[in-house]
Amino acid sequence: MKSYLTSKSGAPLVRLRVGMRAMIETLEFGSQININGVTVSLHPAGHILGSAQVRVEYNGEVWVVSGDYKLEPEPTCETFESVKCHTFITESTFGRPTYKWRPQQEIFNRINDWWSLNKLWGNASVINAYSLGKAQRLLAGVDKAIGPVYIYHTIEDYLPHYRKAGVVFPEMKVLSAESMNQIIEETPLIVAPPNMKIFDGIDSSKLSTGFASGWMSRGGKNSTVYDIGFPLSDHADWDGLLTAIKQTEATRVFVMHGFTKTLATHLCEIGYDAHELVFPPSATGRSW
Repeated sequence: MKSYLTSKSGAPLVRLRVGMRAMIETLEFGSQININGVTVSLHPAGHILGSAQVRVEYNGEVWVVSGDYKLEPEPTCETFESVKCHTFITESTFGRPTYKWRPQQEIFNRINDWWSLNKLWGNASVINAYSLGKAQRLLAGVDKAIGPVYIYHTIEDYLPHYRKAGVVFPEMKVLSAESMNQIIEETPLIVAPPNMKIFDGIDSSKLSTGFASGWMSRGGKNSTVYDIGFPLSDHADWDGLLTAIKQTEATRVFVMHGFTKTLATHLCEIGYDAHELVFPPSATGRSW
């Protein structure tokens, strides 16, 4: 793609991801533009900074494409906005009843307790999180009084844009492969994306590892690769999906990206005109 339309706050992040040559146009949340007779506006999705739902209206018919979203407010992105529509296209990443998130402060308390305990044992706390979105949410939520914080360089690339948006982070340093042994001795919290090789050659007995993801919930793909999992997700859980769908007042729902069949089937059972949206379309007629 050579041309993009995004929210104003999300534009710097899009630029980092797609490069300098792409043409990026921006819209303030809630502002409208006309594209070939269709009224288009963007509305906060609550996924990461600048993430947007897309509302389109033509001849009085309104559709909303959710993108990824979560409902619980948090300081690193705009809070999800419910948008009334006739047809809602929803994600379903965690579209099973087994996925039910605990309040995020409870998860941050667990992370802080784990970090504090590791310090008592003389271990560094390494928590894996995706460089964009999850890492910034972690950094804004942990207790900076516990000790020093280090980050992988791919996380640092996004921080200036979050700071410009008013997000406050603790003081932190960027990891250096040359001084890793010295860093470990500080028993810090280290935030890095999964599968980084920077810890190769480090005494594993000096490290306690964790992963922050919705997949670490009891209803998901618990992993034995990490010492501990923190079920902190930037997607809505089962109840969040149902709440978001209800608030749109839509009568027709298309479900994509995740457990589409489970969610679409349940929606049909409770009275919605619901369909899986998969590519290519299924021969069953259930998918579009």
